[in-house]
Amino acid sequence: MGTWDTGHFDNDAAVDFSADLDEVTVEQRTEIVRAALLRAIGPGEGDGVGGPSDGGDGAGGPLDGEVGAAAVAAAALVAAQCPGGPPAESVYGPEEPLPRLPGELRALALLALDRVSVAGSEVRDRWVRADGEDGAWHHGIAELRRALTAATEGRAGAVQGVPRQ
Repeated sequence: MGTWDTGHFDNDAAVDFSADLDEVTVEQRTEIVRAALLRAIGPGEGDGVGGPSDGGDGAGGPLDGEVGAAAVAAAALVAAQCPGGPPAESVYGPEEPLPRLPGELRALALLALDRVSVAGSEVRDRWVRADGEDGAWHHGIAELRRALTAATEGRAGAVQGVPRQ
């Protein structure tokens, strides 16, 4: 997977995910976002979707880099719709507008970020090697997590003004 910067859409898998969103009707975009999150989550979470074809070994094994990168891009789109969430602005992101995404995707996005962020995830391990444990990619993931957590817990106002760690 080609990667050129630390942004949530700055890699081939996220660009492909964005193109997939742009190629379907507005009504289908929510399901594309949901599917990207569920592929990363794997079996036993969400709606039970997962398995070897979804980037893991069917038992919570290592997360494939492309599946993880697409899930980060999907989580960024969900977080951008949270009150006070970081904007998902990128020349590589989707060009077509998204519908209002359902609130239930916030919890799925958090679960996907959990899976992307653990040791053994190809995306996370790649960034640790390139940028350390406290690099820009990790800060971006933390920003998404803060927005999603605050919105999920009903503390949307708590996102604004939270210092970056």
